[in-house]
Amino acid sequence: MAGQESKVNNSWKAHGATLLISCYELGRQPIALASPLAFLRRAGYAPTALDLAVEPFSPEKAAGALFAGISVPMHTALRLGIEAARRVRDVNPDCHICFYGLYANLNADYLLENEADSVIGSEVEETLAELVGALAASRDPASARGSVDVPGAGTRKAQAAPNLKKIPLLTPRREGLPPLDTYAHLLRDGVHLLAGSVEASRGCKHLCLHCPIPPVYGGRFFAVPPEIVMEDIRALAALGARHITFADPDFLNGPGHAMRVARALHDEYPSLTFDFTAKVEHLAKNEGLLKELGEMGCAFIVTALESLSEIVLENLDKGHTREEAIRVVRACRAAGISIRPSLLAFTPWTKSDDYFELLDFVEELELIDEVDPVQFAIRLLVPPGSDLLGRESMQPFIGEMDPENFIHRWSHPDPRMDRLHEETLAIAEDAAGKSEDPAETFARIRAAAAATLERPDRAGAAPALAPDRLRPPKLTESWFC
Repeated sequence: MAGQESKVNNSWKAHGATLLISCYELGRQPIALASPLAFLRRAGYAPTALDLAVEPFSPEKAAGALFAGISVPMHTALRLGIEAARRVRDVNPDCHICFYGLYANLNADYLLENEADSVIGSEVEETLAELVGALAASRDPASARGSVDVPGAGTRKAQAAPNLKKIPLLTPRREGLPPLDTYAHLLRDGVHLLAGSVEASRGCKHLCLHCPIPPVYGGRFFAVPPEIVMEDIRALAALGARHITFADPDFLNGPGHAMRVARALHDEYPSLTFDFTAKVEHLAKNEGLLKELGEMGCAFIVTALESLSEIVLENLDKGHTREEAIRVVRACRAAGISIRPSLLAFTPWTKSDDYFELLDFVEELELIDEVDPVQFAIRLLVPPGSDLLGRESMQPFIGEMDPENFIHRWSHPDPRMDRLHEETLAIAEDAAGKSEDPAETFARIRAAAAATLERPDRAGAAPALAPDRLRPPKLTESWFC
């Protein structure tokens, strides 16, 4: 019996017995693969990785896997991950399939009923390695697929709450991942530069109602030790990275920690530029840090501005005002940092005047080159477990749950707004397909809004921007979920 158990363990530690799959991580080399890879390798396994955003599905890798972990940090990744799980199951019916990440927790019921043998949310690495170890130690891993008992891992036998225990992180391991040149580059002054992505923190201390992080992290965030962040940056610099994205949900959740990391980066690699995401609220509160961040090489900041409507901001519990949003844009400009607002252009509370106010804001503050056209088409997403579902203000609009698309459907009280969403999305997709000048796309969206919302006086013309103008720095893949 002992010999049989040893044989099972050895087979699990063979190369390719554990397979980690990423489907979509916003054009970045996925940390959600690199970090678990480090934990699995420390445990003695020889995992392989597959990033379906940049490489084809491999039936050979799937067929050889005893365990397949599928990373689902966002809604798009979940939908693609479901397809990946089905393809794994087609070629390897006995493989244990585990979904991990934010959307694994939010959709655990559906996943365990239909596609998954286990789900893990939030701080996943230790639990994932322990799960693989428990399966490897089982005398009959195939029979244990849906019932193995590991704290933090939900199965058909027992659900599990998100793991919110701070874990001692390891430096991510990027060997075996696709090279950096297959991912989004930094585009600056017409030159493409390799970009890498690291985490300086996880989770978020804020509770914005439309965000998938609060239902899982519940207002908690964890700082990644600066020495681990710097080790990861060194590895990326050795791979040729000339720019670093801090992929934290909000880099300024802990401004002291963020500045220590940014200063360490600049001290060791003064020519490396970087970008990060931060709330309008945090940028307003830490306005005094912007000048130093710009001097240290911050190329741009992504901020979830979402809307200028106070009603919308209140219903989302965003924590900032219209005036603060305008002030932050101007403060970043004064610090020499490009600001790239993300928008939530369509919510149940967005009125036609609000949409035009957003367009006016972008045009008047000269943000046309800094707002990706798809942002004008982003519609409120209400996934299972969303904190919005408990809000009285959402109740009049919410419709049926669509389990296969992992959303609660909702309708706008003004049907024209739903039509405009479809039109702007089509315009943005068409523009992206032919690399249209953002000024032309902006004019098309404005004209569509004027026609659909019956405001012909607001149709406007294309803003007078020279085609050969110098554009602000950005990554070559748009940021949106």
